[in-house]
Amino acid sequence: MSKVVVVEYDPGWPETFARLRDAVWPAVAEHAHSIEHVGSTSVPGLAAKPVIDMTIVVRDDAGLPRVIASLADIGYTHRGDLGVAGREAFRAPAALPRHHLYACVAGDKSLMNHLAVRDTLRGDSERAQAYGDLKQQLATRFPDDMESYLEGKTDFILGILDEAGFDSGELDAIREINRDAGREP
Repeated sequence: MSKVVVVEYDPGWPETFARLRDAVWPAVAEHAHSIEHVGSTSVPGLAAKPVIDMTIVVRDDAGLPRVIASLADIGYTHRGDLGVAGREAFRAPAALPRHHLYACVAGDKSLMNHLAVRDTLRGDSERAQAYGDLKQQLATRFPDDMESYLEGKTDFILGILDEAGFDSGELDAIREINRDAGREP
């Protein structure tokens, strides 16, 4: 299990995302709408684990296998959905900056989850600060326990998603995904 490290916001994260996006985009552009910077590094001022999270927004279900194959051609390894239906995960080539790359079909709930949290925190600096403080407290409390760190953030995230209109079944599913996310695949 990896060590939990949360650092202060790095103003270089958007530039790192842009470089990564620019490296991936030519391979997937034919089948994708965009590549979104998601996760805590996408929110200005928010403390985060220093790993860029990015999601390729695939136009339709038919394009997903083509995106998977195109990413393999540029050195990414497909890891499957890792327990999150509708979201395909990839291991990045070692030479690139640390990042997590995912692919979701446009409109997928996993994608909507990431965008809702990102957009809420980008629009509410006080809430972003509270979330950053929570993450730092959890990282200090659980430095060697990713499962407890992730579980400790869950209620905060679910509060945002509840306000964003996710129904109780979707929130329960997200709670379960977060509970399982810290376990080794």
